[in-house]
Amino acid sequence: MKRGSARRLLTLLIHPLVIGLVMLPGSGVLGSLTVPRPPTPPPSRPHLAPAAPEAVAELPMTTVITPSAFDQLQTDLQAIAAQSGAQVGISLQELSGPRRNSLSINGNRSFYAASAYKVPLLMAEAQQIASGQVQGSDVLCFDPDDAEDGWFDDYDDGSCFSRDELALRTGRYSDNTAAHILVRYLGGPDALNSYAKSIGMTASALWIPNTTTTDDLTAAWVNESLGRLGAAAAQRWLYAVLTHTTNEQGIPAGLPGRATVVHKVGTMYGTENDSGYLVNGPISYVLSVSVDGLDEAAGWSVIAHVSARVWQYELSRPEFVVPVIPPEAPRQPETRY
Repeated sequence: MKRGSARRLLTLLIHPLVIGLVMLPGSGVLGSLTVPRPPTPPPSRPHLAPAAPEAVAELPMTTVITPSAFDQLQTDLQAIAAQSGAQVGISLQELSGPRRNSLSINGNRSFYAASAYKVPLLMAEAQQIASGQVQGSDVLCFDPDDAEDGWFDDYDDGSCFSRDELALRTGRYSDNTAAHILVRYLGGPDALNSYAKSIGMTASALWIPNTTTTDDLTAAWVNESLGRLGAAAAQRWLYAVLTHTTNEQGIPAGLPGRATVVHKVGTMYGTENDSGYLVNGPISYVLSVSVDGLDEAAGWSVIAHVSARVWQYELSRPEFVVPVIPPEAPRQPETRY
């Protein structure tokens, strides 16, 4: 074989061996090659817990609930009653204002009615006149059994008076004999009590033993003032005989002179009471107060004090409710295309 041919043959044998060595894994030849390596992850850092928020000092919170004006009125009236040292009943019903509240302090306690029985008596007369059942000009005559000490002393056998005259004597002057004549012509004590119960005086026993409550008196006045007992015709007749009476020491004494007070007092056996319908401009309400256990002057003073405090509250009330108007929702911008 020629030398050149032998060299070529050796080259052909050696060349595959070299390539195989290069491809062997772990060989030194492989380590010398430039091979891309995966990126080395950054060294891990210790896990740090989030910092705790700074402690906020908790300030003490105090909720203060102040009484409403009406709650304060009730508290003040209770104090007036307690400080008097007497038994006191108070009943109030508002007829005007944004909220027509009612109030009753011992309102269901029974008191001696005294001349308070004349309240339903005169309301019955007014309703009968308004309906045409009787006339103010009707002539009613005195009977000796009607006699009782009072304002007038001109009652003799055979003396007669118009219904209007007897009503005026009964209301404005609280004359007892005139009232007795009217009760007799109404049908007697049973008829009086029946009528009283029909207008809300359900806890009263008039004439005998002649007791009532401030809640009952207020109920009667509310029905009258709302026109339920003969409407305007009855009111005109009744109010004329129960305003500017000979005794204005109770409820009227706690009110301004311009106020109209249609009311009826009663006093006997250490009990003073007054009840009525009060109007002054846009303000109107019914108030009844009874006091037992004081002398007459002190009793009227307590009633006047109660009346003045109620008036102070009523005067401070808003005449109308202020409407709550929600703000207008913002308008969305106009979309143009």
